[in-house]
Amino acid sequence: MLKVGLTGGIGSGKSTVSRLFEQHNIPVIDTDLIARELVSDPDVLQQLVSLFGDVVIDRNGQLDRPALAQIVFNRPEERQKLEALLHPLIREQVNASLKKLALSSPAPYAIIVVPLLLESGFQTLVDRILVVDADEANRIARIKQRDDRSLNEIRSIMASQASDQERRLAADDIIENNSNINNLREQVDRLHRQYLLLSAEID
Repeated sequence: MLKVGLTGGIGSGKSTVSRLFEQHNIPVIDTDLIARELVSDPDVLQQLVSLFGDVVIDRNGQLDRPALAQIVFNRPEERQKLEALLHPLIREQVNASLKKLALSSPAPYAIIVVPLLLESGFQTLVDRILVVDADEANRIARIKQRDDRSLNEIRSIMASQASDQERRLAADDIIENNSNINNLREQVDRLHRQYLLLSAEID
């Protein structure tokens, strides 16, 4: 099974692109969803408290995501602690999902959504890197529409991620997401056909 790593900066449209691939009955493994599930695990939650203190727990005993985000996005050394805890666990879950797909799914390829693909070293898990790219103004507008974040917070998150140039240099394929959904669908359809051919070569 061909493994395609889908990445892009915050607000680039990764979720929309992954849903378009799903419409072709292609399985999608989303590392953000895996991370959300992991931090609800009591053992992982306890490790987060050990690293960052009780401030990251809300009144219901669950992870206070905004509080954790405030800590890690403003201090790179704190972000590295979080990544050192979560990335190996996420990688383990991705590998398990891929093994399960290989045994049970007839799909010729899989999409693995990894927002921090380059930063986390997850390139070793995939055969190709697909980057979703968009102008900064479009990305900021999407994030403001979707999230309750200030412009400073958005720029802080962007600064903590790989640059557009770094992602484009690492990419095997690029989707430009500066137009409309129909244009985006056309690009996904074209890549779907390409990945079918590539997966046939692997088999």
